[in-house]
Amino acid sequence: MDRFQAITAFARVVEAGSFVGAATRLDVSVSAISRQVAELEAHLDARLLNRTTRRLSLTESGRVFYERCVQLLADLDEAEQSAGAGTITPRGTLRITCGTTFGARHLAPAIADFIVRYPEMRFDVDLSDRASDLVDEGFDAAVRIGAIGSQNLVGRKIGETRLICCASPAYLAKHGEPKTPEALTAHACLTYEYSHLKNVWPFRDQEGHDHSIKVAGPVHANYGRFLTALAVAGAAIVLEPDFVVRPEVLAGRLVPILRHFEPPPANIYVVYPSRRNLSAKVRAFTDFLSARFHVPEWRLDTPRGSARRT
Repeated sequence: MDRFQAITAFARVVEAGSFVGAATRLDVSVSAISRQVAELEAHLDARLLNRTTRRLSLTESGRVFYERCVQLLADLDEAEQSAGAGTITPRGTLRITCGTTFGARHLAPAIADFIVRYPEMRFDVDLSDRASDLVDEGFDAAVRIGAIGSQNLVGRKIGETRLICCASPAYLAKHGEPKTPEALTAHACLTYEYSHLKNVWPFRDQEGHDHSIKVAGPVHANYGRFLTALAVAGAAIVLEPDFVVRPEVLAGRLVPILRHFEPPPANIYVVYPSRRNLSAKVRAFTDFLSARFHVPEWRLDTPRGSARRT
């Protein structure tokens, strides 16, 4: 058994989610991939993958071994680059996951600029507002807002975002504008599935006192832009990050309210599995995003076109 080939095959199976996908990436037969993984499991005397007719998943031993394999392959890749050049240039495929709205509005143009700088880079991007399991689903990194997630993950801050409470001019004309967070209990509010507090909205007054308000309303959904569209249509009040509502606020379709009670900003992180070292591609992209988003281009007090570019 060629252990390097077997480790590579195993890592690609995890990343692709199937033996067929791994075979396609490595340009070998499915039977060869299956044989290499089976030989690796026999060599280790441990089952690494749970195989069903529908999907593959890592066993606990497989999860630990995969993290080591990814680091081993990344270290080897960097060593080869170091031997062939004075500096390490990021290259290869970076598999990353990010929320839908932030991904489409801000991550996409950042990736476009990054691949101009590093033309040997490729990206495999999954946009989803749920928190993906980075190891089980084979991601190199994730862009996450607020909580990092598992204690087995490491997060590096790349920016900040603020929650903005707002409503349409038509809604405010009909129902009046709440002047305190507590007044929201008399209003229709739109709630978001992936908020860790669900239907409890956090506020903080100028004296530093926190106000946690339980709200209710006609619609609960798992997509912030959908809730924002409902607010624009006058259905209710919405609480969403500034990068979601900024275009509607600048266009006058939504009006920020309770500005003296905004909660503290939430951090935006690049999150990756806890490892001894980072691969060159993850490190370079994280550095790039940190520099780019140092002054958030989605801030409501940042005019269009004035965001810092790198």
